[in-house]
Amino acid sequence: MLELIFFSVSFMGNAFKKYSWWGVYSGLMLITCLYSGKNMCSFYLTSLSYMFGVDIISWGLILLSLWIVALMIMSSNKIWNFNFYSKFYLFNLIFMLFTLLGVFASLSFFMFYIFFESSLLPILFMILGWGYQVERVQAGIYLIFYTLFVSLPLLLVIMFMLLENNSLMFFWLKEECSVLIYFIVMITFLVKMPMYFVHLWLPKAHVEAPVAGSMVLAGVMLKLGGYGLLRLLKIFSESGMKFNLIWGVISMIGGIYLSLNCLVQIDMKILIAYSSVVHMGIMILGVFTLSSWGFFGGYMLMLGHGLCSSGLFCLANIGYERLESRSLIVNKGLINYFPSLSLWWFLLVSSNMAAPPSMNLLGEISLFNSIISWSISFMGGLMLLSFFSACYSLYLYLFSQHGEMNLMFFNFSFINLREYLVLFLHWIPLNILILKIDDFFIWV
Repeated sequence: MLELIFFSVSFMGNAFKKYSWWGVYSGLMLITCLYSGKNMCSFYLTSLSYMFGVDIISWGLILLSLWIVALMIMSSNKIWNFNFYSKFYLFNLIFMLFTLLGVFASLSFFMFYIFFESSLLPILFMILGWGYQVERVQAGIYLIFYTLFVSLPLLLVIMFMLLENNSLMFFWLKEECSVLIYFIVMITFLVKMPMYFVHLWLPKAHVEAPVAGSMVLAGVMLKLGGYGLLRLLKIFSESGMKFNLIWGVISMIGGIYLSLNCLVQIDMKILIAYSSVVHMGIMILGVFTLSSWGFFGGYMLMLGHGLCSSGLFCLANIGYERLESRSLIVNKGLINYFPSLSLWWFLLVSSNMAAPPSMNLLGEISLFNSIISWSISFMGGLMLLSFFSACYSLYLYLFSQHGEMNLMFFNFSFINLREYLVLFLHWIPLNILILKIDDFFIWV
């Protein structure tokens, strides 16, 4: 595991050198390809080093982090072309990668907490330094206060667990029966995901962040809360059987409401951001069933949603760079301007509604199995959730691609090969990894 951390630290030093932009990108893609061939097993202690280790859960999310950060560099070519503090921007991205690798590879609860909180700083700098709108300071304050306010009690919980267990290693933590500790830990991770009622920071951050900020928020940052749940729910099984239904009902009702809310949005970024909250709501409901199908489906949905949502934000940014607007009123009839780009809209939007053969489909089937076996009462809500998810996905595609051409805009460039490659690298793993699904299932 330490080789990845050493590589990321060395990339920080290279960020300020000449021609570093594409050099760092090439290095990240090479490391991703090499690390994807690593022989993994289902034990915690694979590739063990001091307080760091990797099992199959960490392995998939580390690969997702490396892949998304490499695509972020590729998508932010405008910052490099205009030299808008591009070296500091690249350094910020590499530091973010370093913190994400630390989160997913930590075996100690305390180290996990340190990297978990440190990952907020790069995204905050990205919103404040390279954000689009004047409200980016308010978005940064939302992000910090929502996440830090609920994370500080977690530090007290960690200290208490150290006194009780004499260790903070995940695999040595004992069953915890305290209801207060259960609620503190759950709320910390649910705000990060985010769950309905505590999700208001996410659309604000997406609207103000640059394209790379939206990609990492949707692709990786939302997965930190889900990863924490997968790691720690096993020690809260007794409290979970009493109170997990509360979170499940909130997530179900919130998912249905936000699906309807997506149907009235005209800002493409806000629509995609709310769809992320809906997907995470299904994941929360499935994981809280405490079943193997729920854990596997939640894990697969995290990986699939990370690639799909990141690709949709790239598509929204491609239109924004040419039309200077994210409004569906302005971005309509795009199939007349960019007919080849319409194919990528269709492929990624269909994956967003869990069409085969995407990983989202397998994840949602597994989650639906676990939820319905947990309580048949959720069947009606799941039917509405699936239907409205398809509705807002079709709404996004139809309103952006069809309709009368906007004759106000004729001064824009065509789609270049780099942008097609970014979309291709989002879509291919999203639909090809389903063929190797047995490798992801062995940890359950």
